Amino acid sequence: MQIDFNNLNMNQLSFNSEFETKVGNFLGEWFSDSKTVKVQTSGSTGVPKVFEIEKKKMMNSAEMTCNFLGLKEGNTALICLPVEYISGKMMVVRSVVRKLKLIVTDPSVKPVEDLNDEIDFCAMTPLQAENSLDQLHLIKTLIIGGAAVSESLKNKILQTLSASNAATRIFETYGMSETLSHIALRQIAPQTEDYFRAFENVEISTDDMGCLKIFAPNVNSEILQTNDLVNIKNGNQFRFLGRVDNVINSGGAKIFPEQLEAFVKKEIPNEAVFLGIDDKSLGQKLILVIEGKSSEELNQKLSRIGYQEKFHRPKEIVFVEKIPRTPNGKVNRIELKKALSHKN
Repeated sequence: MQIDFNNLNMNQLSFNSEFETKVGNFLGEWFSDSKTVKVQTSGSTGVPKVFEIEKKKMMNSAEMTCNFLGLKEGNTALICLPVEYISGKMMVVRSVVRKLKLIVTDPSVKPVEDLNDEIDFCAMTPLQAENSLDQLHLIKTLIIGGAAVSESLKNKILQTLSASNAATRIFETYGMSETLSHIALRQIAPQTEDYFRAFENVEISTDDMGCLKIFAPNVNSEILQTNDLVNIKNGNQFRFLGRVDNVINSGGAKIFPEQLEAFVKKEIPNEAVFLGIDDKSLGQKLILVIEGKSSEELNQKLSRIGYQEKFHRPKEIVFVEKIPRTPNGKVNRIELKKALSHKN
């Protein structure tokens, strides 16, 4: 199903699937007299909730993304994210605001496996992107969000696009429900950037602990305080270091596990997680948890890793069959710690 927002006639739309009907219902809500629409949270950090968002602020968010990416009237976009949540709703709103031609595809882990023609714009989760590598060359601009993009996926993307000689642009998003999708993007391909770039009219700063503060008045009138430790440069760019509640203090040295994980996963294909385990002499002992079975080849790769600091090298390496994850695919460090403590 394709909806042309440059020539929209709601009465002529026919919905042939449950998802197409949901998109149609959202459009009915969007074009109603109400100044707000209802949005459901994913429930990944608690009980799912339904809250109302001003349409004007959603339009402002859509404008920021479209301007940043250079999307133009008449471009094609593909929605393959659930429309109950902000990610799916914003794909529709961007199409409305910029008068795009929106292709509606049922959300799945392989949303573009039947795609044969080029499209200008799409948004996916990391899992969807990983299962769509063979079709990425057909997408001119792709944004990936919902969870961090792993080093492993970045490498697969770059290798795939290099092999096909595609000019596809791919960005990782940074945002949250309160920012109505994202407020910053970081390019993954064709070049890989270390820093996220904030949109125009978005002010960023840090608190006393180095955690990111966001003031994006076009989408939220409040200053948003995050738990994300960052480095800021040039006033509008920031590099994510890790969450403040994940920082490991080992022998007086502060260690950012997310940074170490990204470094290690450039060397090995396995999922890798650094944890701080209580230790009498160090306070916290740094351990590395690897998903999968131990092997001579893998252990050799691990032994050859050249850590930037001596205290970055783990005191212990543990292999587990499966690393626990939250409903949206993020590593569940609390459950992993619990599982390891039960083993000891």
